[in-house]
Amino acid sequence: MNKADFSSTYEKCSIASPSVLAKVIYDKFSQYLPLYRQVKEWDRYGLNTNDKNLSNWVIRASHDWLLPIYERLKDLMMDKSLLHIDETYGQILYRSDGKSGQTNAYNWVCRSVPYQGPPITLFHSALSRARSVLEGFIKGFSGTIVCDGYSAYDKLEGITFANCWAHVRRYWLKVDSKHGRIGLSYCDELYRLERKFKHLSPSKRRKKRQKYSKPIVDKFFEWVESSPFYGKNALAKAAEYTLNRANGLRAFLNDGRVEIDNNPAENAIRPNVIGRKNWLFSVSEAGAKANAICLSIAETAKSNGIDFYEYIKKLLTDLPNLEFHQNPEILDQYMPWSKMIQAECSK
Repeated sequence: MNKADFSSTYEKCSIASPSVLAKVIYDKFSQYLPLYRQVKEWDRYGLNTNDKNLSNWVIRASHDWLLPIYERLKDLMMDKSLLHIDETYGQILYRSDGKSGQTNAYNWVCRSVPYQGPPITLFHSALSRARSVLEGFIKGFSGTIVCDGYSAYDKLEGITFANCWAHVRRYWLKVDSKHGRIGLSYCDELYRLERKFKHLSPSKRRKKRQKYSKPIVDKFFEWVESSPFYGKNALAKAAEYTLNRANGLRAFLNDGRVEIDNNPAENAIRPNVIGRKNWLFSVSEAGAKANAICLSIAETAKSNGIDFYEYIKKLLTDLPNLEFHQNPEILDQYMPWSKMIQAECSK
């Protein structure tokens, strides 16, 4: 494709201008409107197309022009020292590994924290939730990852894992007994303190946690360790889950930047879950990758106060006429928090 004239080139192979492409992408990834339903809407405007054409447009635009923005966001994210990560299942019909289309694929989400510059949210599509996928996704990162108790989040060189107290609380909430209520009360007491510490600076929050939260955590683990919880019932599972993640659950006490739970990542992955309910599946891995790219830019734009439609239109209009491959620093002008983008695409 000739980068010099994106609009006319697209019109030669289709009838998609930057504004039409931006509208298709906006409706799917901000309004969660499946492509097959968009076809009827475009027909009202005299655009005779089908969902396969729309899918090809999204994949091609994502690969050619949005991927460089995604990769620049990822480079910036991997330079940070604290991230939230989560994953959820998806479905890809035609898989390169030969497995059935009914086999779970996975979408990972990585989110930065407010203490480290403008917020970034990145999605990553993969055929599995294996440790190797995580290693590839966060290649180059060194620091702390806040996550749930999944075994892939463990023993990676240069990385400290902080585990999620919300998951611990859910385990004790399932225990319908006196012991369950005791375990739950410890968790709730920690959350009451966190609400008080919420608006403190990281350094002050760490001091408060050391003074008030640490004794509660110590007492909680001492209680779990000294209580004879055996078997496969809910109580035994709650105790086992808690003790197996003791080090990760203590991590928030030593770093005021670290949240007590992984709710920021769980909240960040909700658009993917909503989309999954509407889109149902991706036909190809290329389509799943395009979804991840578009969702990443949509959520990062949203968290930086940018109108996603205007931002995508700006990217699809400008980038084909810029030599950003030779001069990658050009892309910094197109980050959602740049002065130009804030001025032209702000809500």
